[in-house]
Amino acid sequence: MALRQLTVLGATGSVGTSTLDVVRQHPDRYCIYALTAHSQIDQLFTLCQEFRPKLAIVSTAKDAAKLQTQLRASAISTEVSYGPQALIHVASADDVDIVVAAIVGAAGLPATLAAAQTGKRILLANKEALVMSGQLFMQAAKNSGAELLPIDSEHNAIFQCLPAHAPYYSKDIEEITLTASGGPFRTRSAEYLETVTPEQACAHPNWVMGRKISVDSATMMNKGFEVIEAHWLFSVPAQRIAVVIHPQSIVHSMVAYTDGSVLAQLGNPDMRTPIAHALAYPERLTTSVRRLNLTQYGKLEFEALDPARFPCLSLAFDALREGGGAAVLLNAANEIAVSAFLNRQIRFTAIAKILYQTLLHTSTQTPESLDAILALDQEARIKATDIVRQHQYEMCD
Repeated sequence: MALRQLTVLGATGSVGTSTLDVVRQHPDRYCIYALTAHSQIDQLFTLCQEFRPKLAIVSTAKDAAKLQTQLRASAISTEVSYGPQALIHVASADDVDIVVAAIVGAAGLPATLAAAQTGKRILLANKEALVMSGQLFMQAAKNSGAELLPIDSEHNAIFQCLPAHAPYYSKDIEEITLTASGGPFRTRSAEYLETVTPEQACAHPNWVMGRKISVDSATMMNKGFEVIEAHWLFSVPAQRIAVVIHPQSIVHSMVAYTDGSVLAQLGNPDMRTPIAHALAYPERLTTSVRRLNLTQYGKLEFEALDPARFPCLSLAFDALREGGGAAVLLNAANEIAVSAFLNRQIRFTAIAKILYQTLLHTSTQTPESLDAILALDQEARIKATDIVRQHQYEMCD
């Protein structure tokens, strides 16, 4: 069997490192064509030492020069490049079989779309790609014959619960239910949320994730993006997508059928499970993931979600129903607001206010090309940045 070549977009993040751990366990099946990183240059150098990719991509010329110096000193022949066009190149190169799309936020969209346009197998963790460009992205994948396999735990669970002959659509689906842990503040009072710190928001009870996605989990914005992603991936309208709180993160999602059957996918919370599933699909890979022992838990808990407690999730449903460019605006405003919170400029509770006000005061015309999407994204960022200034009086200590 010929080795399948991977490009890992976002190799130093939690999804990237989990992917490389699965690859590490199966050197007879996979090799690394390219690794990319935003700013973790020393970590990327260490990965290049181990996996010896043909290419390594970073964000800036300065970081590229630093990495190239490190590689030359170690006699490693990996070529180094930088910038958005370099990301697009390694996502669409002829030699690449599989692209792991794990760059967080809008920055990952152009390269992920390029992979879709060139017919790659895409392991999709960058949910913003579908949030921002759902129709454009899905049409590109259809036109090129790209394989789109979700690797966030919820959508991968749904994929595994769908019929093998129609994994992206079934007329027999009655409802898709995404499970949510509730994050670190599930049982906290509204008054408590006014004073939480970035460190508290990033302390997820079940998953080890980057700072931005950890805050999104705490606000439930991450679940809102997953709702929009599920709509595009599985051709299910908003009214047939539900969210339920499941604190243990054992049941990753469920699919209810018109005959009353409900199928669920279970497993310990470990990203290597969905990654391994998507890498080898329709086969299964052996992993070192800790096996699930249900007797250890005794019972699994499920709770109805209070929309008033998680306004970001309600805003995501609103954006999906509104259509047009609303989801683009939502994602852009969220990136600005979360960054401001992590930099201690605003309170945690101001994030939802900034999203609402950006959606209220920004045009939502439907963008029909990547350039139009990116232009609308930039417009929303400018507006959201202005709104952040209005909330800075709420600055945390």
